[in-house]
Amino acid sequence: MKIILCGLEAKLVEAWRQFFSEEKDVVILEGDITTVACDAIVSPANSFGFMDGGLDYALSERFGWDLEKQLQQMIKDLPEGELLVGQAMVLETGDKMVRLLISAPTMRIPTNFNIDTSVNAYLAMKAILIKAKGDDRISSVAIPGLCTGVGRMQPMIAARQMFQAYKEIILGERMDFASFGEAQKYHWNINPQGMIWTH
Repeated sequence: MKIILCGLEAKLVEAWRQFFSEEKDVVILEGDITTVACDAIVSPANSFGFMDGGLDYALSERFGWDLEKQLQQMIKDLPEGELLVGQAMVLETGDKMVRLLISAPTMRIPTNFNIDTSVNAYLAMKAILIKAKGDDRISSVAIPGLCTGVGRMQPMIAARQMFQAYKEIILGERMDFASFGEAQKYHWNINPQGMIWTH
């Protein structure tokens, strides 16, 4: 499967290169992700399928606003009534160049509070890669900088989180913790700006 990392910000592209440059199945592009030809494109939306801000606005303009309505209905039909951060959903776009969209929330509701200190880019990337790997229709997927728009996560931290998820899901480097302390350290390394204890 070809993974296309595409973003408009030079700092984000450079951060991706620091982590993914040795990966043969990863292509890094600086540019508009809505113009990329691929089987599936990622919407880094929210748990309720609102696609009217940031990159999601551009995707709605690209594929039509009916896609947002379709996504919201699919989410409403879920038993839990929302698409949790760490989950993803695939839907058809009706477009000939990009036939599928993967909705993978990076936040529960549109917000910029505490997203930069979270591990949401890691969780969303894992969900994206699990869905893409498990779908026979997908041999290429275009992924933006997760949490780096509205969420304001630093490009280097987002790239680190996305690479960690890639290592686990694509390269098969599974987590194995002998103690709580090891799990805690692993979690903190994904985002050193995040808090583990308040006191």
